[in-house]
Amino acid sequence: MNVFIFYSALFCYLLSALSYLVYLIYNKKTIERTGHYTLLAAFFIHLVSIIFRYLQAGHTPITNMFESLSFFAFCIAGFFLYLKTTYRINSLGCIVLPFISILLIWALVYPTDVKPLSPVLRSYWLPIHTIFSFLGNAIFFVSFLVSILYIIAEREIKKKKSFLFSARFPSLETLDSINYRCMSYGFPFLTVGIITGSIWAGFAWGSYWSWDPKETWSLITWIVYAILIHNRLAIGWRGRKTAYLMIAGFISILFTFLGVNLLIGGLHSYM
Repeated sequence: MNVFIFYSALFCYLLSALSYLVYLIYNKKTIERTGHYTLLAAFFIHLVSIIFRYLQAGHTPITNMFESLSFFAFCIAGFFLYLKTTYRINSLGCIVLPFISILLIWALVYPTDVKPLSPVLRSYWLPIHTIFSFLGNAIFFVSFLVSILYIIAEREIKKKKSFLFSARFPSLETLDSINYRCMSYGFPFLTVGIITGSIWAGFAWGSYWSWDPKETWSLITWIVYAILIHNRLAIGWRGRKTAYLMIAGFISILFTFLGVNLLIGGLHSYM
C-alpha cells in the first residue's frame, strides 16, 4: 500500500516539475500555480506514504536505500516549500523539483519491501538521529543547487552576458541570502544529527566514536561547514566564496551519504 501511495506522490512531483519547467519558458502565473499546488499534493501524499510505511514496518522508515532516498526527497520538498513562502522563488522549482523526482525514481531501483529491523537499529535514537541528519542534508542540498546557480549567474554578469531565462531567477543578493539561511538552519541540524549518532553508537557498540568511515566523513563535512560559518560571521565572506564552500560541503555530504554506503561500507551501510 505504501509503495502505491509512493508512486502517486512521484507522479505529482513529476507533474509539478513539468509545470515549473513550462512556467520558466512562458512565465504564466496559472502554470506556476499548477506547479505549486501539485507540489503541495505531492508533499502531502508523500507524507501519507511515509506514515503508512511506518505503520507497516513498526519503526521509522529510514533504514535502507529506498527509504533513505525517499525521506531525503521528502525533506527537500518540505524545505523548498518553506523557502518559497519566504522568498517567493517560484522559478527555482524548475531546478529543485526535477532533482526530487530523480531521487524518487532512483529509490525505486532498490528493494521496496519492508524487512525486519536489525538489532542495532532497534533504538529510540533511530528517529532522532536520522531525522535531524536528513533535515540537515536536505537543507544543504538546496544550498548546493542555489550555489551553482549563483556561480553561473555571477560569471555571466561579469562577462556582461545573460544565460537562458536568467531574468526569471532570483538576484545574486537573494541567492546569497538563501545560502545564509540554509547555513543557519542546516548546520544546527547536522550538528545535532552527529551528536545523537555518537550517543546512539555509545549505547549500540560501546563506543561514542570509532572512526567508522561514515563517522569520519561526517566529521569532515561538519568541519567544512564550521569553517564556512566562521568565515561568514568573523571575516564577512559573502557571495562566491560562500557558494564554492557550500558546494564543497555538499560534495562531502554526498560522499558520506552515498559514497560510504556504496563504495566503502562499514557499520552504517544501508545496503
